[in-house]
Amino acid sequence: MKIGQRLLMFGFASAVAAGGTLIAQHEGQVLSTYVDPVGILTSCYGHTGKDVSAEQEFSEQECLEQLATDLSQFNYKLMALTHPVTLTDGEHGAYLSFIYNVGEYAFRDSTLRKKLHAGDKRGACDELLRWVYAGGRKLNGLINRRTSERQLCVRDLNVQSI
Repeated sequence: MKIGQRLLMFGFASAVAAGGTLIAQHEGQVLSTYVDPVGILTSCYGHTGKDVSAEQEFSEQECLEQLATDLSQFNYKLMALTHPVTLTDGEHGAYLSFIYNVGEYAFRDSTLRKKLHAGDKRGACDELLRWVYAGGRKLNGLINRRTSERQLCVRDLNVQSI
C-alpha cells in the first residue's frame, strides 16, 4: 500500500496525505537514525527533535506513526500561519511539505507567506523554488523537492482561474 493511502487510514484529509507523500518521497524512509546533509540527527522520514538519539532502529510502522504525528503538528502550525487564507488542496500539500522541511519560523518569516497573505497565490508558489540551499550549499535534492512542491502548489490554481 502506498504511503498516501496509509496516511488516509490515519484519518488525514487528502491534502495532508499529499503533503505526507511528498515528504516521504523526498526524505526517503530510513529505519534508523542518520545525520542529514547539514549535520542534523534525523530518523525515518526526516523526523528531528530531542527524542532522536544516535543508533536508534525503527520498524516501518513506527516510522509511519512518527510521520503521522509530525504531519499533525506541522499541519496545525501551517493552518495557524496561513489563516485566514483559504488554501487549495495543492497549496496545502505543498506548503505542508515545505514547512516540514524548513520549519515553522522560516515559513513564518518568509516572502512566500507574505505573498500568500497579500493574495499573490501564484507568486507564493513560485517562492518555493528559491529555497534550494542548506548549509550554504545548493542541493539537487532540494531543487527536486521544491520543483515537486511548486507543481503541486499551482495545480489547483489553474482550475480556479477558469
